[in-house]
Amino acid sequence: MAITTLFVDIGGVLLTNGWDRNARRAAAERFQLDYGEMNERHHLTFDTYEEGKLGLDEYLDRIVFYEARSFSRADFKEFMFSRSQPYSDMLDFLPRLKAANGLKVTVVSNEGRELTTHRIKTFHLDDFVDCFISSCFVHIRKPDLDIYRLALDVMQAIPEQVTYIDDRAMLVEVAATLGIHAIHHTGLSSTRQALAALGLHLDGR
Repeated sequence: MAITTLFVDIGGVLLTNGWDRNARRAAAERFQLDYGEMNERHHLTFDTYEEGKLGLDEYLDRIVFYEARSFSRADFKEFMFSRSQPYSDMLDFLPRLKAANGLKVTVVSNEGRELTTHRIKTFHLDDFVDCFISSCFVHIRKPDLDIYRLALDVMQAIPEQVTYIDDRAMLVEVAATLGIHAIHHTGLSSTRQALAALGLHLDGR
């Protein structure tokens, strides 16, 4: 059955991870915070932020600004946003893949609202993505199967018509249990090969 729809993650595929352990460790060094304490607080509350049940200011109140600091909230947010950087090869490739194959493209990601919005607008993801099924918008996080089922319903696609690209092996495995053609992304070259094996026509670049 021909592939009509592409599901794709943002962090680790289109862009760097927005707020992972490396970014948090860098923030702790930059702002002279206790990384262990900040990270413990992060793990206690981040799922709630990613599910859209907590705003960024409330999240930061819990992990950083629960006591007076020598730096501003605006400075800390600016640092957070600066950690997002593009994978230019993928951002160049996927719009061409979409055009060449007439695909519908859907982001399926776990991210908080403010980070998601920043990343969409800064890197113009909405230029080629048709729909954003982000955890902060739909209040479900991967690996909950319901987020993939929701994406299928919204895009009116059946699993056999969908390929899904994610850099997390377990999330690829979970999506595959629904019959989705899931690709573990480790780089553009291997992902191109996997897409070609599914019958997607690639240009000569």
